[in-house]
Amino acid sequence: MTNLKLAFRTLFKTPFVTTVAVASLALGIGANAAIYSLFDQMLMRPLPVEDPGRLINLSAPGPKPGSQSCSQAGDCDVVFSYPMFRDLERSQAVLAGLVAHRAFGVNLAYHNQTLNGDGMMVSGSYFPVLGIKPALGRLLSQSDDQAIGANFVTVLSYAYWETHLGLDPSVIGKTITVNGQTMTIVGVAPHGFGGTTLGVRPQVFVPISMRGVLDPGFKGFENRRNYWVYVFGRLKPGMTLAKARSALNGLYTPIVNDVEVPLQKDISPQTLKRFRVKTMTMEMGSRGQSSVHKEAKIPLTLLLAITTIVLLIACANIANLLLARAAGRQMEMAVRLSLGAGRRQLLAQLLTESCLLAFLGGLASLAVARWTLIGVASILPPDTAANLQLQLSTPMLLFAGAASLITGIAFGLFPALQSTRSDLIATIRANTGQPAGALAAARFRTTLVTAQIALSMALLISAGLFIKSLRNVSRVDLGIQVENVVTFGISPELNGYTPARSAQLFQRLEEELATVPGVTGVTSGLVRVLAGNNWNTDVSVEGFKKDPDTDAGSRFNAVGPGYFHTLGIHLLAGREFTAADVVGRHMNDEGKDKLEIEIVGLIQNAKYSEVKDEVPAQFFRPARQDTTLGNITFYVRTTGDSRQLLKTIPTVLKRVDPNLPIEELKTLPQQVLDNVFLDRMISTMAATFAVLATVLAAIGLYGMLAYTVAQRTREFGLRMALGADGPRVRGMVMGQVLRMTMVGGAIGIAAAFAIGSAAQSLLFGLKGHDPIVVASAAILLSAVAFASGYIPALRASRVEPMQALRYE
Repeated sequence: MTNLKLAFRTLFKTPFVTTVAVASLALGIGANAAIYSLFDQMLMRPLPVEDPGRLINLSAPGPKPGSQSCSQAGDCDVVFSYPMFRDLERSQAVLAGLVAHRAFGVNLAYHNQTLNGDGMMVSGSYFPVLGIKPALGRLLSQSDDQAIGANFVTVLSYAYWETHLGLDPSVIGKTITVNGQTMTIVGVAPHGFGGTTLGVRPQVFVPISMRGVLDPGFKGFENRRNYWVYVFGRLKPGMTLAKARSALNGLYTPIVNDVEVPLQKDISPQTLKRFRVKTMTMEMGSRGQSSVHKEAKIPLTLLLAITTIVLLIACANIANLLLARAAGRQMEMAVRLSLGAGRRQLLAQLLTESCLLAFLGGLASLAVARWTLIGVASILPPDTAANLQLQLSTPMLLFAGAASLITGIAFGLFPALQSTRSDLIATIRANTGQPAGALAAARFRTTLVTAQIALSMALLISAGLFIKSLRNVSRVDLGIQVENVVTFGISPELNGYTPARSAQLFQRLEEELATVPGVTGVTSGLVRVLAGNNWNTDVSVEGFKKDPDTDAGSRFNAVGPGYFHTLGIHLLAGREFTAADVVGRHMNDEGKDKLEIEIVGLIQNAKYSEVKDEVPAQFFRPARQDTTLGNITFYVRTTGDSRQLLKTIPTVLKRVDPNLPIEELKTLPQQVLDNVFLDRMISTMAATFAVLATVLAAIGLYGMLAYTVAQRTREFGLRMALGADGPRVRGMVMGQVLRMTMVGGAIGIAAAFAIGSAAQSLLFGLKGHDPIVVASAAILLSAVAFASGYIPALRASRVEPMQALRYE
């Protein structure tokens, strides 16, 4: 306690220096804590279930002739057919249970409340294998998943029960409308459980055997060439991943060869050979199944590395500060040692001071972490932000506390050792001169500043790469005029509409929107553009002959009249669809010989699902010829303020159907920004942290030179007394700046090349060693270093010789 009281008094004797130190640490620790929070949630945190370390995820890579449907739980290498899942479930004996699941979109209606969101279709083994208990009622079991389309039961998520139903305990046994189907509520999932797919927060869980009812038109339960099911399981006690893989493939391979090979049609011998030898792969599944784990790994690791560098630079500043303070307290330490104080006691006192400084910085860092997360939330799409905990959390607090303790000891140890190991007699006698150990301390301070310059250079180059990459992304020719267009979706089929009623609704809504003042175009499409959605099918084109292994896939969309005109997509030849295109022949399934689709127009290249992807092969057909459409996206162009249109559209929809939820209402420019949110987040964060690191490095350089000049006052005065002029003295100081900048800059450039190579997959349209970016960063850092060093150099050149000789 005595050490703590003394530490408080010591720190508050110099409030300005203490404030600068605390602020530097707060920025470094806060940035790290915020990014670590995201890193923990997306890449490290296990599912809140029983013994998550024994969960395993199954994948089915290899040829998948037929249809494939993937979602956020993973790419199409991961999915199985439903019959294959049931075969494995019945036959396997090495797992405690095998689970199938699939996320789906839901419209929920309960007591006149409507909501559009996510649901999760799960096998009856889902909750038993996870080992979780209900918060209310019961969870789904095997008995709820035996017959196809016969189990109208659902389990609510705790979040939905709390937010929309007010934790009403009487909901058990009542009904809720899910995608137009009346289902009985049998239970509520436990608090904190949000499913097993990161990025999907289901409001309801339903039996997977109900997909055909909740997803009208689906007929994939018996089709072994329809791949759409995600599968995971739990290892039995004593079972290893390798043994489970061997045993399950012993079941999988015979099913593939004996049952599924005879079903394959129109594939080449080479593809059939690969089909026969394909095997399942497995990996540990403690974090659930999600493509987010793979997509977020490199960006978040990179951001965490960047914030760690910022913290290191801040720590270097504090170490330099404490070294300077320790040099000023050499006499105090020497006297205390000579009076009998033990070195261990003095070390404890000095480390208490540094840890107190770090503790204050850690407290202030919580505000910085909160601001950082607010900044991240402003960049992320609303749906993505809603799935993350962008606020202070227990892991974040623990991380900030641990970072504070480690940095307090790390940056305080060397100054404490330096100030307590001086020779007593030499120190006391040298009170008016250079203290003992000053040369080692000076070299250490110079090394720290050089390291700061190196780290700042690496961050500046990295930030420059990401900024240039984002600029390249922003200059991509979309082939679409997105300005002044508002988009939104509706899914009337999920509210029980028949296809005929849906078609009438779509037409009426188009007519109502067209009457809004300022609206110059209204159209619609099945697939929302630039939203990451990919609808693909094989096509046959007159005059083109393909063999079994030819990639004849093409993206497609069903669009309304005036689609290309409304979105500003240039028509190269022919015409676009009109309201008269309401009858005609439909596209055939792959395999039909007769070509029945007439090509009526040709458009310029236009982006489909991703801003950064190449324009794929794509075709469009009239939406009004498709009598099965149950959901659609509208596009409304206006000459006025699109923000006003965002307020008007919900009013129009309520007038048409007050019970129909509106989905993803936003401007089309915002849709484009959401499509490249990862690029925006990395560029913004990297640039912010690079500027912060450069400012901290500049402060460190200035502080080190100012202290060095003060320590060398007598030397400079003597030199000037012997004939040296001001420019020569300034040159001595600036020469030190130049040497540190050159050495640190060279190291930083090498580090930046390594970072750029690791981050190459995140860059668009440039390499990780862009010479323009490197040169720009070098010029900027040199200018900052020159400005930081010039004032101390100028002060050194103005030393009066007589005053300097009397110094100290």
